[in-house]
Amino acid sequence: MRRPMVWYNQSYTRNVKTAVSVPEDLYLLAEATAKRLRVSRSHLYATALSEYLARVQSENVTSQLNKIYSEEPAKLDDVLHRAQLQSMKRNIW
Repeated sequence: MRRPMVWYNQSYTRNVKTAVSVPEDLYLLAEATAKRLRVSRSHLYATALSEYLARVQSENVTSQLNKIYSEEPAKLDDVLHRAQLQSMKRNIW
């Protein structure tokens, strides 16, 4: 008789193991940091990678926006500009 498969998701995403080579000085610094923060090495590496990828993505978006705005002349709609100026007069900073 086959036993039914029991599956329980212990996290929001699946964990995947991977092997990564890093210089020894970086490894030792990561080990000390994980110990000081009282987190696992896996947690430290995952957090660092996540933050790095978010920063790279943000830089990419900024780069693309800079390219777009460097090719198009900056022109503000006159009606919008007047409305912005009027709203600033009402605000007390």
